[in-house]
Amino acid sequence: MVSIHLAKRRCIRLPRNDGNFLLKAVLEEFCPRFVPDGVVVYIGDGGKKFRHFDAAYLRNLGVAVEEHGKMPDVVAHFTDKNWLVLIEAVTSHGPVNPKRLTELKALFASSKAGLVFVTAFLNRRGLLKYLADIAWETEVWVADAPDHMIHFNAKRFLGPY
Repeated sequence: MVSIHLAKRRCIRLPRNDGNFLLKAVLEEFCPRFVPDGVVVYIGDGGKKFRHFDAAYLRNLGVAVEEHGKMPDVVAHFTDKNWLVLIEAVTSHGPVNPKRLTELKALFASSKAGLVFVTAFLNRRGLLKYLADIAWETEVWVADAPDHMIHFNAKRFLGPY
């Protein structure tokens, strides 16, 4: 089993597979770096779609989700910026491509929080397979380089570093 540790000493256990190792990396590596002090509202996995789901928290942000909605793999609320970070682990159903982006925007259309769309990969080799499919105005995170993000966001991030 893969153990994923959440806030308040909560732990969930998932079957050992690449998808769940990627979920673990998203929750334990991506979220602390890019959604610091955020609230994990939803975690899904192939075996039990709604593994962790705080429906009341999401409703407070204006989002009511039907059980059969096409949820992303992880939803985290970045409270400091009031963003809902919607994360797709590519190992489950592929990247946030234009079609998936449209579905997620429709599902979360009533959100009072801004929406950020992220596709997570285990490594850059996996990214190469889907590079042409990734939608503009989204982000990419690769678990084997956890401190970095790839922005598919045009001039929004243009400037000296």
